[in-house]
Amino acid sequence: MRNLKKLGLFAITAITAFSMVFPSSVSADAIVGESYVTLGANLTEAQRNQILQEMSVSDQSKVIEVTNEEEHQYLGQYMSKATIGTKAISSAKITIQDNGKGIAVKTKNISTITEEMYANAAITAGIKDADLYITAPFKVSGTAGLTGIIKAFETATGKKIDESQKQVANEEIVRTSEVAEEIGDPLKAAQFMNRVKEEVAKEEPKSVEEYRDIIINVSNEFNINLDSDTINQLVTFSQNFNDLNIDWDQLSSQFESLRGDLSEALKSPEAQGIIDSILEWFGELFSAIGDFFTSSSSRSESN
Repeated sequence: MRNLKKLGLFAITAITAFSMVFPSSVSADAIVGESYVTLGANLTEAQRNQILQEMSVSDQSKVIEVTNEEEHQYLGQYMSKATIGTKAISSAKITIQDNGKGIAVKTKNISTITEEMYANAAITAGIKDADLYITAPFKVSGTAGLTGIIKAFETATGKKIDESQKQVANEEIVRTSEVAEEIGDPLKAAQFMNRVKEEVAKEEPKSVEEYRDIIINVSNEFNINLDSDTINQLVTFSQNFNDLNIDWDQLSSQFESLRGDLSEALKSPEAQGIIDSILEWFGELFSAIGDFFTSSSSRSESN
């Protein structure tokens, strides 16, 4: 497991912790425009006030803490205790939007996990139609941010997200960051992971070899080379994702509704390249047709 910055791991934990604080019997309907906040339990008082001010919420707002224990619960399967660390710092805010509005993500002081990675994993977790904001008082990797977002979403909607879905979403954050580190391109890593999920949902592989073929084929599609360890980890992630039996059409609707820069960023550059090639071909075709008629006209006039 590659070393990710310890302090950043708490951002993911923030989202998931909401479900532990509020019982699953809560049935409050999500109110459009309402915001819910999670704070790292190890923030100093000054840092806590700074984050609340940054999020434009008061200390009287509904604030829930995310602990280091929660971080270990959701990330412990995918990275070492030493990497996770002993302090919860990152914080998150979720604001509920209208149905069909889609996901928007903004971050501050998050150095490793990109907005596209958060969007992918949040959608996998079942989060929809919300503005997500992940922050910290200083630079952190941000791998703990997803837990806070999940907790906040559960509190806002009164609906508990399945534990398996939370685990897979957390695993997705870790695996995507590893791919990003290996290929040196975080955006391409997020696009790659989204494509893998799409192919797994469509092909419904049954054997390890079939999962491996999908990952290798998609990596070839994106023109990236992954080492065998990374491929093995992605096979395990893909199996876990497939076990969720998620309706890909429903997930796709959230991807299609991504707002802001996310909408363009998560479009595969390979797909865009194909479109550009087709447009270029049509341009050349029309140009050739135009040249033909111009040439014909010139010959007619000279005859």
